[in-house]
Amino acid sequence: MKIKGKIVMKDNGPITVMQIKGPQKATGTIKVSGAKNAVLPIMAATVLTEDTVVLKNVPQIEDVNTMIEILTFIGKKVERTGDMLVILQDGHINPEVPYEPVRKMRASFNIYGPLVVMARKAKVSLPGGCALGARPVNFHIEGLLKLGIESTVEHGYVIGVLRASEKNVSINLPFPSVGATEHIITSAVLLDGVTTTISNCALEPEILDLVNFLKGMGADIRGGGTPVVTVKGVKKLSGLEYSVIYDRIEAGTFAIMGALLGENLCIEGIEHDHLQSLFSLFDDMNFEYRYDKHKKQMIVSAMDFSNLKSVSVETQPYPGFATDLQPQLMVMLSLIPGRSILTENVFKSRFNHVDELNRMGAKIKVEGNTAIIDGVKNLSGARIMATDLRAAAALVIAALNASGESQISEIDHLFRGYEDIKNKFNNVGIKVDLK
Repeated sequence: MKIKGKIVMKDNGPITVMQIKGPQKATGTIKVSGAKNAVLPIMAATVLTEDTVVLKNVPQIEDVNTMIEILTFIGKKVERTGDMLVILQDGHINPEVPYEPVRKMRASFNIYGPLVVMARKAKVSLPGGCALGARPVNFHIEGLLKLGIESTVEHGYVIGVLRASEKNVSINLPFPSVGATEHIITSAVLLDGVTTTISNCALEPEILDLVNFLKGMGADIRGGGTPVVTVKGVKKLSGLEYSVIYDRIEAGTFAIMGALLGENLCIEGIEHDHLQSLFSLFDDMNFEYRYDKHKKQMIVSAMDFSNLKSVSVETQPYPGFATDLQPQLMVMLSLIPGRSILTENVFKSRFNHVDELNRMGAKIKVEGNTAIIDGVKNLSGARIMATDLRAAAALVIAALNASGESQISEIDHLFRGYEDIKNKFNNVGIKVDLK
């Protein structure tokens, strides 16, 4: 089963180019969708129950479509209406997931542990996703081994068998990996009689959303959203209805876009606490905005950049500055007078967009994991290429701010993480062409 997104396909195949004539302005209201990085592990966790699960605020993006494909393959029936998914058990579980869907994104590997727990044995292809350097799954496999899941790798597949584990399991993650944290928590919840303590957990809001979802199903989990999470295994999980949190990365992307080309742009669906590092950075720059906590709205207009301050920023695991906002921020920093420093501490290869921004007139020099950015007065349109999801978002923002026409190739990356983006843009006066 293959479900295509509304925007990412044309009559004769995938969209590969976005044409943008700049500079443009954005005014009106743009709404943030449900969180990609929350809904994917939640969807994987639905393997743990035979009951019906209803998920709301689910974005219509390609990564969700890929996970639907995987769930359908292993024996789930998925019905979609707007932003709602209804996930049902459709016969027996098929404990083998092939290469084709899993290669598309790393989050698909989170199906592995729950599938082994439910079927006692499973075979899942090693994952793919954006080309962001080495992101091995060894943290996942080593943690799962302590839960009794023995894994072997053969011909590009991981084969897992569930064995008996100790009654009290302690797992200390070498790095606060989001994927490993989610994977181990999800795999531990149905190990009845086993208490698992996971230390050095990632703290991202999406992890807490997953924990809240699992607890709603009947899981016994303490410490969600903290460095130490304790899971007491239970016998059974039940179905539920659950609404996914807003996507903080999409919200941050729109906030940065608004900082460059907004005219009283209203962004709906922003959790200030989830983006504290970005808002603190705006404050350091002397960038002014309005935020309504109760309405979860931000009002932003482009300021005179000559009044803004250059800054030094380092990406860090949450609550530090998100690596998924680094490329977008780089566009903003390239237009602020003076020298800004941006250090990438999470993914080694997340500077692939630098050459493309320099083609547009930016002055960015990379030294190791640090980008030295000397602000310029303006960018100019050019033919450029997206290399990953967040780089694509950054290049779109740059093109909207640049003078003249830009053509962004390999734009398919964008639709993995941004729902209905052309229509969202149209609603705030932004015009883009897809072909």
